[in-house]
Amino acid sequence: MEVKHGYKQTEVGVIPEDWEVDQLGTIAFLERGKFTARPRNQPKFFGGDYSFIQTGDITNSNGNITTYTQTLNAEGLRVSKLFPRDTLFFTIAANIGDVGIAAFETAATDSVIAISPKPRIEKRWLYHSLKKRKKIFEGLATQNAQLNINLEKLRPYSLAVPPLAEQRAIAGALSDVDALLGVLDQLIAKKRDLKQAAMQQLLTGQTRLPGFHGEWAVKRLGDLFNFSGGYSASRDQLSNEGHCYLHYGDIHGATKTFVDARAEYQDIPKLNIPLKRVSSKSMLEDGDVVFVDASEDDEGTSRHVVVVNKDNIPFISGLHTIVAKSKTDELAHQFRRYCFQMSAIRQQFLFYAVGTKVSGISKTNIAKLTMPVPKAAEQTAIAEVLTDLDAELAALEQRRAKTRALKQGMMQELLTGRTRLV
Repeated sequence: MEVKHGYKQTEVGVIPEDWEVDQLGTIAFLERGKFTARPRNQPKFFGGDYSFIQTGDITNSNGNITTYTQTLNAEGLRVSKLFPRDTLFFTIAANIGDVGIAAFETAATDSVIAISPKPRIEKRWLYHSLKKRKKIFEGLATQNAQLNINLEKLRPYSLAVPPLAEQRAIAGALSDVDALLGVLDQLIAKKRDLKQAAMQQLLTGQTRLPGFHGEWAVKRLGDLFNFSGGYSASRDQLSNEGHCYLHYGDIHGATKTFVDARAEYQDIPKLNIPLKRVSSKSMLEDGDVVFVDASEDDEGTSRHVVVVNKDNIPFISGLHTIVAKSKTDELAHQFRRYCFQMSAIRQQFLFYAVGTKVSGISKTNIAKLTMPVPKAAEQTAIAEVLTDLDAELAALEQRRAKTRALKQGMMQELLTGRTRLV
């Protein structure tokens, strides 16, 4: 391979001529967390004044560790060690290769290592360099009781190291993008909270939109819908050929409360069987609501999607689903995307759910659920307000996704020396 002027071929690839290749153990001091105890096994060490971080605190930190889930007392500290504020931590078990910088002095579990860079290394540059290589570190891990990577593999790991001034410039550019992502995360969280509050107020009638008054009717779902089951097929039977098939797992995994047969056609799994084998009650039409009848947790018992299928595309409701088909036109289609998300509805699902390891609800019990129903015009007005909030939320999430993609591109360019900042 031809190497262009100003660059050189090394064991880690082509890098600028003024960069060096160095081992992680040479450019930083690596020290494993000192505490092996767990609260359930040795509670005498826990519940004091000293912060104690674990792998989850790093994984969920987005790079800045500002919270911790456990504390140590004085007895626990005697068999552990406090690392100084601004220590760079790296997970070596469970979620391998996650990194974060602690905003406080803290002790740490033995499933993380503390990394102290040498004076010629910018800590934030090293943070980004390690974060970029998470998949590589996962590949270096060995399988024991769980995946883990030891210091013997980390210390000799080679990195392309730019001069200190360039390290600082790279860290500054990437940290600026991280700060923008942090702002977007906060905006999205606030927008979600606003939507939840609006739903609680508007869907219960606690807050009325201008121009609407009068009492709401309370309806049983059995008065509004006929309920039936889906056509059972395993995930292994699904492919890219055949008719659209709504698997209950895809309802659990959905990020929104509707599925559009036309817009999402390419992404919807298919089942290749003759339609004559499927009951008409299991064929999904525009406005049908599909609930899951089983969940591994309480939160999932009320999971559902509303079907958008104005073109009558053959769409089969699948395993572990309950199909709700309208008896009346009392519920506007757009309103259905929101009305079943009320906390009162979720509580009723939990009341009727049965099971231990898996919670389930039957067609008979789901028909017993009740909900307040405004007149059609108010339903439409409420749905429009909530749809606008959804659109604003989607725009923020799209902006965040683009910013994340931009950061990935910047990391690839800057951390390899393809693009130079100094």
